[in-house]
Amino acid sequence: MTRNLVSKRVVLREIKEKDWVDVHKYASNEIVCQFQPWGPNTEIESKTFVKEAIEDAEKEPRTRFVFAIIEKKNEIMIGSVEFNIRDVRNRTGEIGYIVNPDYWGKGFATEAANLILAFGFQHFNLHRIYATCDPRNIASSKVLEKICMTKEGRLREDLLLKEGWRDSLLYSILEQEWTEVVNN
Repeated sequence: MTRNLVSKRVVLREIKEKDWVDVHKYASNEIVCQFQPWGPNTEIESKTFVKEAIEDAEKEPRTRFVFAIIEKKNEIMIGSVEFNIRDVRNRTGEIGYIVNPDYWGKGFATEAANLILAFGFQHFNLHRIYATCDPRNIASSKVLEKICMTKEGRLREDLLLKEGWRDSLLYSILEQEWTEVVNN
């Protein structure tokens, strides 16, 4: 079990079985999953996501970490953030996040993403962390830019959605860039 990650307004804690209810609140919403290959989720799909995240937490070596984003003020789950170790030898990880639309535009995704970057660099000595997003998802692109990731380019037709193939924008940050941001 990983310790909680804490910032000014959010706590990231490992996802628990009961969290499926809060996951379902956003994962069943069409607008939340419009740029994703999944959803809108049924209750069974939301429960399965949480069950798989908990099972992955038990694997050795562990490469997947799924955290509930808890808003400190009201102590409620408002989303989730994920960190995956993608390549141990080359010290590479990937992040992703999703927030309930009731909390969009308030900086919670940015705060959670910053915490998960620190987690990846400090606990796993990574060299590079990356993220992808749909080019139409302007809000997600802005989050990645706010956490000082560099837009590397466009991956053409790399993800199959219900309506067909989509491109993805690729962002990353290197350990020395992250260290510089943290120290300034």
